[in-house]
Amino acid sequence: MYQGSCLCGAVKIEVGQISSIIHCHCSLCRKSSGTAFATNGFVNASEFKITAGAENISFYEMKPGRKRHFCKTCASPIYSSNEADLSRYRLRLGILDSDITERPISHNFVTSKACWDSLNQDLPHYEAHEPNRQ
Repeated sequence: MYQGSCLCGAVKIEVGQISSIIHCHCSLCRKSSGTAFATNGFVNASEFKITAGAENISFYEMKPGRKRHFCKTCASPIYSSNEADLSRYRLRLGILDSDITERPISHNFVTSKACWDSLNQDLPHYEAHEPNRQ
């Protein structure tokens, strides 16, 4: 299990294996992270546990059924949920305190990337989701 926490330490999580890690350059991820891109990976809902601070988690429903969960004290993004697929969550990897063994597979939505960002040329680049995304 991997351990994670928000910036202020109020929220603590544990997660299992992380899959489909990508660097997302879409304007929504850039705005919500305040950075050039967000690094996200999927975790099974059954392997996601809030170990402290559940009462400190709030969310923003960006579209019906699609929520971005964050710490309401420090505003650290933690994960996203989608009512269309409740079996997994999209985790913001910056929340993790543990080193992970999994690695990113691609850069996505590169046509939306910040003009000042140079991409890691070693990873494949896609204009939208990676081809095998379900």
